[in-house]
Amino acid sequence: MLRDKTMKKVMQNTTPQAITLTTAALFKYTLFSLIFAAIALLTVILPAEYNIDPTGIGQKLGLTVFHNVKTVSLPSQAGVEKLAATTETIAVIVPAGKGVEYKFIMEQYQKLEYKWITDSQPLYFDLHGEPKGDTTGYFESYAIATLDEMKGSFTAPFAGSHGWYWKNETDVPVTVQLIVKGEYVQHGLK
Repeated sequence: MLRDKTMKKVMQNTTPQAITLTTAALFKYTLFSLIFAAIALLTVILPAEYNIDPTGIGQKLGLTVFHNVKTVSLPSQAGVEKLAATTETIAVIVPAGKGVEYKFIMEQYQKLEYKWITDSQPLYFDLHGEPKGDTTGYFESYAIATLDEMKGSFTAPFAGSHGWYWKNETDVPVTVQLIVKGEYVQHGLK
């Protein structure tokens, strides 16, 4: 019985009690929330989202970094025409029972349209890229299959070498005719 009375007393002490706010307290908390929202807007949201930094704090916090983009001069019209006209046809011989890699050195976001076709047999291939300066052996595959032709376009997700590894599992050499058009720094067998 003594135990039941003690439990009842403990239960009464732990029951949540209703909190009521006076009008003055509610007004004070609302005013505080509005002031806090205005400070957040001026110091964080406007500098980060819209590059508007009336206080200068956004610059000091590094929130305007995405909007401080340098102006890039566009190539002349003659340069654009030359770039657009860059189409090459490349013959790559894949020896019997061996594999070769043909890579294009590309900067980030450069584009390449391609079409390749073999003269006979399908080849196993891996279209992949390796980041510039990476020494860990990392590479990212974009397409892996066994085909005798492929056509598509490619935008380099990072600066580095991008291209194909072809493996000839037959006992005769296979020639790949690779036709490319696009933007790249250089290319060749790796």
